[in-house]
Amino acid sequence: MKIMHIFATSVDKFTEMTFKRHIPNAITSMNLLCGVIATVYAVSGHLQTAALLIFAGALFDFFDGFAARALKVSSDIGKELDSLADIVSFGIAPAAMYSTYMKSLITGQSYYPIGNLDTINIIWTLLPFILAVFAALRLAKFNLDTRQTEEFLGLTTTATGLFTASLMWTIVDNPQWFVGWFGKSVVMLMIFIFCVLLVSEVPMFSLKIKKFAWKGNELRFILIAVALVSICIFGVGGIAVTILAYILFSLIKYAIGK
Repeated sequence: MKIMHIFATSVDKFTEMTFKRHIPNAITSMNLLCGVIATVYAVSGHLQTAALLIFAGALFDFFDGFAARALKVSSDIGKELDSLADIVSFGIAPAAMYSTYMKSLITGQSYYPIGNLDTINIIWTLLPFILAVFAALRLAKFNLDTRQTEEFLGLTTTATGLFTASLMWTIVDNPQWFVGWFGKSVVMLMIFIFCVLLVSEVPMFSLKIKKFAWKGNELRFILIAVALVSICIFGVGGIAVTILAYILFSLIKYAIGK
């Protein structure tokens, strides 16, 4: 009986550990699923639905790491799956949103068969996907870089994806804000800047607050204030404003520190 009890206890512990080990991966898989579906909606011209799915993917991206730390489990497959999910949710899906927006600038329609475009406009429509390539490069670099413990080097793919989702949501809600200046060249220039930031060596300060004291957290608290004000004024668009502020603060900190 004692042997049976020990055996049953061992089986229970093994089952519990196996189940716990797969919880973070299951959450990461939900991030990946959101990214895949967001890409489908983005290509179909439903930019706000795609944006919502990217926001959901970002939540799953946060909670998979939180779950892994809380349950004290980690695995190599989890790290690889996380990178794959991030490439899709914050690289490919945002690039598809820019591509659809580019196509709408050309044709005046959010959904238009790319095969019906001439060669030059096909190139314009496909150019935004370079963002997905740089997102992949950024994640590959991050996985191998042991320096990124206290702060990030270069802009994160998550921030890039959230900026894009917020921007596209605002364009759909308030197109009049972008008429006359936010054309193809400006869009591609912005994408190019984000591509450079993704693989740059510029330190981006961590948003983790270890102690609720002003000293040492000045930029974090200021950024929180910017986020609250921006969201109150611009709604979902405030997320994009906050990320721009985050980039600006990081660049200023880097310039002063250097």
